[in-house]
Amino acid sequence: MRKILAAILALSWLSGIAPGHAAETPQTIRIGFPSLAFSYLPFYVAQEKGLLKKAGFESEYIQMRTGIQPQAVVNGNINFFPSVSTGISAAVSGLPLVVVLNLYNGTPWILVTGKEVGKPQDLIGKNLAISGIRTSPYYFLVAALKKWEIPEKNVALISTGGTASSFAALTSNQVAGAVLTPPFDDKAVSLGFRKFQFLGDLVDIPYVGLVASLDEVKNHRERVRKTIATILEAVSWTRSNRGESVKMIADKCKVTPAEAERTYETMISMLTKDGRLNPKVVRGYMEVLRQERPIPADLDPQKLLDFSMLPTSR
Repeated sequence: MRKILAAILALSWLSGIAPGHAAETPQTIRIGFPSLAFSYLPFYVAQEKGLLKKAGFESEYIQMRTGIQPQAVVNGNINFFPSVSTGISAAVSGLPLVVVLNLYNGTPWILVTGKEVGKPQDLIGKNLAISGIRTSPYYFLVAALKKWEIPEKNVALISTGGTASSFAALTSNQVAGAVLTPPFDDKAVSLGFRKFQFLGDLVDIPYVGLVASLDEVKNHRERVRKTIATILEAVSWTRSNRGESVKMIADKCKVTPAEAERTYETMISMLTKDGRLNPKVVRGYMEVLRQERPIPADLDPQKLLDFSMLPTSR
């Protein structure tokens, strides 16, 4: 019997499992993304550099349209999605969602057009690509149309499902313009298109972070906390590894090193230092939403945010 016990102990030692302790089974987390985008680089880093695996996760990144992501989280089909604006919009409509992490201060959306568009009025009667109705590109473009005194009904808004698809629609001449982010804007310029108008400063709209259900926060708080910590670790890695980050952008988005370099600069300049979202931005966005739906005047923006699971050092 002593020989058998000794053999078991030896095998346990060799396999790296302490006696009396079972190997920890990785948890699976699912995150929904609408399409490839540079703003999701921290998520790509977290997965591809093994940071999520180190934290005990098996991660599944699932492509799905932005519009269905909130309900998918509530239903438990996915655990998180990254569009903070979509999360807030769904939350004020009654879905039990909360923003637990914000990654960026500011948004880099820009309207890119063919060179035949020389002035705003040239857009009248044209097809314009956006990721989806009531997404950030939609609200920014509507704000621009209002500024130019062009009724929304005078253009045709084409929902593509994501920025990469909007870029494809533009460069295949299916649309006269598209609302894009880096590196797709520079890539379009290299193909003969033009940056017609920067849109990111027209309205207060949050960008990318992490949105979860209230059920996830209540019943799986440690999972949420570890996910947040891992994404923030990926942000730190991205800041510290410029060369590898630029190469990842170039490889994923199929752009030149110079285009990827400019995209990296844009991203680094917008990344938050503490993972929080200014309630002022939320209030501004709620005013945008009030233009199309009733929202109680006394709704506290803080109820849509829960940053209690951010690392305490931040």
